[in-house]
Amino acid sequence: MKNTYILKIYRGQPGHQYWEEFELPHTPYANVISALMEIQRKPINRQGVKVEPVVWDAGCLEEVCGSCSMLVNGKPRQACTALIDALLEQTKGEPILLAPFSKFPLVRDLIVDRTSMFENLKKAHAWIDVDGSYDRGAGPKISQEKQEVMYALSTCITCGCCIEACPQMNKASKFVGPQIISQVRLFNDHPTGAMQKKERLDPMLEEGGISDCGNAQNCEKVCPKEIPLLDSIAAISRDASLHALKKLFSFKDRE
Repeated sequence: MKNTYILKIYRGQPGHQYWEEFELPHTPYANVISALMEIQRKPINRQGVKVEPVVWDAGCLEEVCGSCSMLVNGKPRQACTALIDALLEQTKGEPILLAPFSKFPLVRDLIVDRTSMFENLKKAHAWIDVDGSYDRGAGPKISQEKQEVMYALSTCITCGCCIEACPQMNKASKFVGPQIISQVRLFNDHPTGAMQKKERLDPMLEEGGISDCGNAQNCEKVCPKEIPLLDSIAAISRDASLHALKKLFSFKDRE
């Protein structure tokens, strides 16, 4: 193992992005975040020129908050769990490439604006309404089988990896993305949340909803939490179709 390695970072601001290389001392068990922190402490590029420190986002540093999403060697993932040694093994000692997500508006360097995901969560009514904060006793029982499915869906950290990997997501598309569809399934499966099931399925029938999914299946491959996104897409596709039929026949009955 060499004593140093190279990070090649695609940085800059909207309309002006460029690659810049940094040579860093090899440290055992280092991850991408600790490497970026090293650059922050000593922002000198490979040419020996002092530059502005690289800007990135991070929070928990344990793959929970989803803040440090970026492209690492071309793959969308969390930088906090991207170990330098493992990446160097993949690249066979070649530079490690870091770049911001391309499916979200660029802020600066490795930071993007992921507001659209949170706006789509609001569009899909991704919460459970309550009619008061007083104690109403134990809630409805949920089977162990359903609990296990719901738990897997609840681990979503809104990191955006699935959206970055989805070919349906682009500037011309209104597709809400697999993450939103999976959250619709999560809250519709909850006994109390099911009361707003129609409010969540209605947006799935609109432009940008479930029919915009191209079934590329990239989303599940890059999900850091291994959420069964394809199962969610299939489940909501079925539920949305039944909901559309019910709406159709209900309309005909009123005529």
